[in-house]
Amino acid sequence: MDRGKRLSHIMILIPVLCSGQAPMLRDYEAPPIPPVRQNNSAHLESLVRAGKIYLSLQDAIALAVENNLDLEIARFDSLGAASLLKRQQAGGPIRGVPSGSAQIAGVDNGLGAVGSIQASGLASFGNGGGAGGNGNTTVQQVGQITPNLDPNLQYTMSFSHQTQPFANSIGVGTDALVQAKHTYSTVLTEGLISGGTFQITDYEQYLHENSPGDVNNPEVGPYLAVYLRHQLLQGLGIRLNDRYIRIAKLNLAGARETFRSQLADLVTNVTNLYWDLSSANDELRARQQALDIAQKFYDDTRAQVQIGSVARVELPRAESEVAGRRQDLLIVQTNVRQQESRLRDALSRSESPAFDEAAIVPLDRIEVPVTDDLPPLRSLVATAMEKRPDVAMAKIRDKTQEISALGTANPLLPSLSVTAQAQDRGLAGTYQPSSGAPLNNYFSGGYGTALGQIFRRDFPSEYLSLSFSAPLENRSAQADYGIDQLQLRQSAVSGQRDANAIVVAISNQLIGLRQARAKYSAAVNTRELDEQLLQAEQQKFAFGRSSIGNLIVAQRALVAAQTSEINARAAYAHARVSLDQVTGTTLETNHLSLNDALKTDDALTAR
Repeated sequence: MDRGKRLSHIMILIPVLCSGQAPMLRDYEAPPIPPVRQNNSAHLESLVRAGKIYLSLQDAIALAVENNLDLEIARFDSLGAASLLKRQQAGGPIRGVPSGSAQIAGVDNGLGAVGSIQASGLASFGNGGGAGGNGNTTVQQVGQITPNLDPNLQYTMSFSHQTQPFANSIGVGTDALVQAKHTYSTVLTEGLISGGTFQITDYEQYLHENSPGDVNNPEVGPYLAVYLRHQLLQGLGIRLNDRYIRIAKLNLAGARETFRSQLADLVTNVTNLYWDLSSANDELRARQQALDIAQKFYDDTRAQVQIGSVARVELPRAESEVAGRRQDLLIVQTNVRQQESRLRDALSRSESPAFDEAAIVPLDRIEVPVTDDLPPLRSLVATAMEKRPDVAMAKIRDKTQEISALGTANPLLPSLSVTAQAQDRGLAGTYQPSSGAPLNNYFSGGYGTALGQIFRRDFPSEYLSLSFSAPLENRSAQADYGIDQLQLRQSAVSGQRDANAIVVAISNQLIGLRQARAKYSAAVNTRELDEQLLQAEQQKFAFGRSSIGNLIVAQRALVAAQTSEINARAAYAHARVSLDQVTGTTLETNHLSLNDALKTDDALTAR
């Protein structure tokens, strides 16, 4: 009997094994979750040499990507979207909505004295079933719920020993019925993506009792049942029931686009901070040069005063010029420290004494090309529509709403479902002559005999039903459908508005870039002219044809021109960075890979 029983239970597992979905131990283990990284990457410490940080623009971007906390949070969002996709592939309601699926149960009546009475409808001994619901539901899912797509295998064994008193022993043959029951149940259930539920049940009950009226005692009563329930109108269709899977895939892509947007913003911010620091250092060198010139002029003037070629009254003016240039240098030095602090904060995740105390030396300087060679406006707009993360996220959002609307369109239909069940039973046991009944060899035997009856389909039962349900007014479904369709139309109008805004933004950035180039060219010309004027004034002063006042004015004009050129160069760099951002080419311009940025600390360093 045990061998046949095991054979039956193995057969019920064959569909699972053949489908490649047999449960493995890893299916019941917690998935790996990456740890929280709170320390700076090793790349950061490697850039500190002799108390200074020699930093290129690419190093600055790499450090920011590796150590930025906001970007680290966004990495977990991508992992969470992947987990939600896996959950939706399992089917069932969306996260937070309790399952309303009813369990399909089977009852085996007819074994033994009590079973015979139950089967004939003469009495009931409390073998009933009920269903309960959760009255504390706080989340409601609008639209059709996807069936549970993960196969569920349930195996139950039960053993009982029961004693029941009978005042009237007719039918059972004793006033105290003692029963020993063993039941084995294997149920495989799986939802169908087309909108149904499929179930196979392998059930066996073994009964031994002290009733002298039993023909077979002990006795086994197995059955094998196949159950199918499928929707024909509301809830029908693969495209309907897999919509949350498709939405989860879009959300995964959306999480990547959100990360890409944050990454591009971070690169833009760090690039601007780097160029600000580089420009501040350029201004620092210009101010230092101006101080050196003023100091040399002061030293020359003092020497000339000592030999009597220049009046002593000119010496305070030269000394005042040195003091003014030194004050300017001090202000710029403070600005450099502030720019270093801002950039340092963007590049580190936690405190690092060696990094926090080191001065940053930018290795790259702003280079203004001879020409910009920019493509036409429409070409830039086409590039933006292809590469901008917000455009991609808007498309994903529209597609998500379109897919989600299927869930409110289908419930407009009435509900029509078909239920089919096929069951084959078997019955066998050890013949008891004391029962007084004639011997029937067909039911004499063990579990193997009963199993043979099942596979020969000696006692088949079939069940088929159609169920139809329709609300008479259907206002709730119509309202849900109307809300979704209105949102789709709003989204279409918003998409066109955003597209128009992108065209305007790119046009403004083009104008801003051209203006920045024009200001830079004018600043370069002014600086060159002021250099020539200062040289001419110095030559005139050397021959006694100019005054100290004129020379100081020329020097101040050159310093102002140099500062204007530095600021104009920085403004051009910012305009170019903004154009890359508005066209969605920030990552490509800086040779940054989205996949690398999603990885661990040293991914960019090793690239």
